[in-house]
Amino acid sequence: MHNDVMENTGGASRGSQLLPVLGQLVRFLRQIESPDNPSPVSLAVLRRLDGDGPGRVTDLARLERASQPGMTQLVGRMEKAGLVRRAPDPADGRGVLVEITQEGRDVIARTHARYVATLDELFETLDPADRDAIVGALPALERLAAAASF
Repeated sequence: MHNDVMENTGGASRGSQLLPVLGQLVRFLRQIESPDNPSPVSLAVLRRLDGDGPGRVTDLARLERASQPGMTQLVGRMEKAGLVRRAPDPADGRGVLVEITQEGRDVIARTHARYVATLDELFETLDPADRDAIVGALPALERLAAAASF
């Protein structure tokens, strides 16, 4: 199977073809300027808290592959900005949970809207066949992303 992949992609693996494209798109999105753009890690934490609910700093650090002290500092900055709040863990009186605030949800929504508007503009620079090809590939890309989720 590996040989089939190499032959069908001109000697380069599909992963080696996809990686630079994804990297360039991620860098492009990160460069969208706005005063309230959160850092990529902050945005990831906000999205995780919004989707999964409150979590412990140690769990957030593990899931975002950050150090526990680094995550503690990040959560502190996010708390000062009003994006998250700490609350007692009802399951463990000694524990503390981090939960997203409405302001944190608003930041996610504003950032999402900026990203969508920018991608829509970029998408319109492509010819119709390229746009159709990308839209046609979305289900497979969604499955790829789901397989990569942890």
